[in-house]
Amino acid sequence: MDIGTIGLAACLGFAALGSALGIGTAGQAAIGAWKKCFVQNKPAPFTLIAFAGAPLTQTIYGLILMNIMRTGGLDGAGKLGVGIFAGLAMGMSAFYQGKCGAAASDSYAETGQGFANDLLVVGLVEVVALFVMVFFMMIAG
Repeated sequence: MDIGTIGLAACLGFAALGSALGIGTAGQAAIGAWKKCFVQNKPAPFTLIAFAGAPLTQTIYGLILMNIMRTGGLDGAGKLGVGIFAGLAMGMSAFYQGKCGAAASDSYAETGQGFANDLLVVGLVEVVALFVMVFFMMIAG
């Protein structure tokens, strides 16, 4: 087996793992926030789904980078290195984006204010994954 294949799998696998952890964290908080709203007879804001779903994009970034790596000019060791480090960086971005989304869900459901501010913070964590994808695409391409 070519060692580069492990790098391809790591790129998508670590990014997807982070997405799953981030979505799980933010999703649990959104469900809890909706429950609080229902208990208080307040409308449950559907917009919390934006916070819960935000970490999914890192899986897409991992897939895009994996495909660039597959057809790029890296040798097996290069693919392995790029796949592991880029996948881990994107996965951590997704995980912490989920933690920010969890806090944002709690805050917005409680107050009904600050959605744009909360979304900006969640988006800032997203930018890290975008930078990782683009910079590693330059290396892999």
